[in-house]
Amino acid sequence: MVNNNEQDMQNEDIEAIDESDTTNTTDIELEDQEETDAQKIKSLRDKLKEADSKNRDLHEEVQRSKADFLNARKRLEDERFRDRERAAIAHIQKLLPLCDSFYLAMRDTAALEASDPKWRRGIEGTYAQLKGIMDSYGISAYDPTGETFDPMRHEALSMVTVTDPAQNNQIISVIQQGYEQRRDDTTELIRPARVTVGEIE
Repeated sequence: MVNNNEQDMQNEDIEAIDESDTTNTTDIELEDQEETDAQKIKSLRDKLKEADSKNRDLHEEVQRSKADFLNARKRLEDERFRDRERAAIAHIQKLLPLCDSFYLAMRDTAALEASDPKWRRGIEGTYAQLKGIMDSYGISAYDPTGETFDPMRHEALSMVTVTDPAQNNQIISVIQQGYEQRRDDTTELIRPARVTVGEIE
């Protein structure tokens, strides 16, 4: 009987030791698992930060590329516009001698009045068409008679002696009209007027 009790007590002690070992083992395993999970979470957070950083870098690179593309397209459009403007001015400059010829012909009113009316109407109609073309480009002639000589707008072909001090450095006559182009609120000189300038002795 005593032996059985001792045996039962020993079995209970063994079971208590086993349970204690199991509890200790489970606690250790849980701590290890928590530590492993914490390391995994940290690793995932680090990877997420790295991915976010790469994503930001790629986004910025795409934005820069887009801005570069838009800037290049704008520069190309501006260059095309300037090319068209240069081509138009070159075309207009080729027409200026024709404008000069018509201007001189139309100034000779005596010859126009003496000519056949049908011929005169034809010349006037052709001149009006030429002026219409020039107007479509915003080009107009200017006659600076009486203005102060400005080397930026006028080309002096000769000096004329004058006695009136008010005519000193003034444009006395226009040998060839100047032409300018109106663009929005600006005016650009296409060809300076060729003039004679007054000069006091």
